[in-house]
Amino acid sequence: MKVALFGHRGKVGSVLAPALEAAGHDVRGIGPGEEADLSGFDAAVDFTQPDAAAGNARGALEQGVPAIVGTSGLAGAELEQLEALALDRSLQLLVVPNFAIGAVLMTRFAEAAAEYLPRAEIVELHHEGKKDAPSGTARATAERLPGEPPIHSVRLPGLVAHQEVLLGGEGQLLTIRHDTFSREAFLPGVLLALDRLHTLPPGLTIGLDRLLGE
Repeated sequence: MKVALFGHRGKVGSVLAPALEAAGHDVRGIGPGEEADLSGFDAAVDFTQPDAAAGNARGALEQGVPAIVGTSGLAGAELEQLEALALDRSLQLLVVPNFAIGAVLMTRFAEAAAEYLPRAEIVELHHEGKKDAPSGTARATAERLPGEPPIHSVRLPGLVAHQEVLLGGEGQLLTIRHDTFSREAFLPGVLLALDRLHTLPPGLTIGLDRLLGE
């Protein structure tokens, strides 16, 4: 597959690019300010910043290329506009809060546990360079839990990406936690997304759940 990678010099992109090539994909990195002519590409992947991701995805869709967005922090209005564009062009737009398979399972387990322990709070911890708070993973988790569980955000050096869901009941506490220690954790999820992107229906899909099976 011929893949355009926005953010190829970033913390995730610099790990992702060689992994995609090792998996047999033809990768072209596109940096800030570089011309994004995507003629002949099969997919565009974005790991940049929230203020750039929407424009990169829009540019790909306008050129007839389905897009995968791994950048968190896109606002609701931006997603609605991108979804409308993807539907209009009959293209897939996959927005993934977290590509780590373990993080997807953490959210599933928390949702199942909340049926019996509905009082929950979320603590998400990330490196100090992460601009959005709360994280996309935390917001996506909260949407699958009862009520509006509080989210606590921590930004400190030495962290990568971590989240725990605390579910409390009388005399007990259940903690479901996932830790990402390196960006290599995202690689299987990105490869899965590329492999199955064209099987998704046109329009917006959020998260890897559909690809992993419900």
